[in-house]
Amino acid sequence: MTTQNTRAGFVAIVGAPNAGKSTLVNAMVGSKVSIVSPKVQTTRMRVIGIAMADLTDGSRAQAILVDTPGIFRVAKRRLERAMVAAAWRGAEDADLVALVVDAERGIGQETRAIIERLKDSRAPRFVILNKIDVVPRENLLALTSELNALLPFERTFMVSALKNDGVGDVLATLSALLPAGPFLYPEDQAADLPLRLLAAEVTREQVFLQLHQELPYEAAVETEKWEDRPDGSVRIEQTIHVQRDGQRAIFLGKGGARIKQIGARARRELAEMLERPVHLFLHVKVSERWADDPAHYRTIGLDYEP
Repeated sequence: MTTQNTRAGFVAIVGAPNAGKSTLVNAMVGSKVSIVSPKVQTTRMRVIGIAMADLTDGSRAQAILVDTPGIFRVAKRRLERAMVAAAWRGAEDADLVALVVDAERGIGQETRAIIERLKDSRAPRFVILNKIDVVPRENLLALTSELNALLPFERTFMVSALKNDGVGDVLATLSALLPAGPFLYPEDQAADLPLRLLAAEVTREQVFLQLHQELPYEAAVETEKWEDRPDGSVRIEQTIHVQRDGQRAIFLGKGGARIKQIGARARRELAEMLERPVHLFLHVKVSERWADDPAHYRTIGLDYEP
């Protein structure tokens, strides 16, 4: 296929925390590239998902989706500031920008702040109303009018990312607007994320899903060792960093039951994603100052903000 028949470019997916950005990216890619949990601020780094689309003119497109961290209106802590900076870099570098809005929550202060900043964006801007399956149609129309009054968007999409409803239309429309040119990644690659980071993200998702409100989202997972074994399996050793002894006890659970369950579920998911047997070993460590450690920020792809 010649480059005249291919398109490729970057689409930044921005929005307030928990608007459904990661679920949307996973649906567009067709596989899991970004972790999803009910807890806000699940995404810490800019995860790049790679979606392929067949266009109506016979050409093919590669949409490189930059799933950015949810953007806070006021970022107070160092980690929050680093996440916000990463989100805006993703938007500034993109060919297209898509703002995801939780249709059920409507336009909150964070979304308004994002829209104000998007007014300075040179890239074409789109708005995606997510979770439309739980909102009456008249409310969706009113929300569309309100959003476009704040900033005229190129187009408004209505989707349920969780049910994969309307997602194909978003991908096809955005892909057709990307620059003509060769693909930037192999066609069968779904994400641009080192395996060590991917493995850490999978375990961190299980932490969120199983601990819910018992632990703050500052808990960090780091892949310490990755060993490809002669029998085709992989041995992975990870450290879960928490900030207090009490949090360590929560992680371990009675008789170590909680950490075993987290490990078992993460191991199953990793084995499915990697298509090979996985031996996963988890250790919980109290690291009171990890949120102030520049090395940790580099590990998860963020810049350390003094």
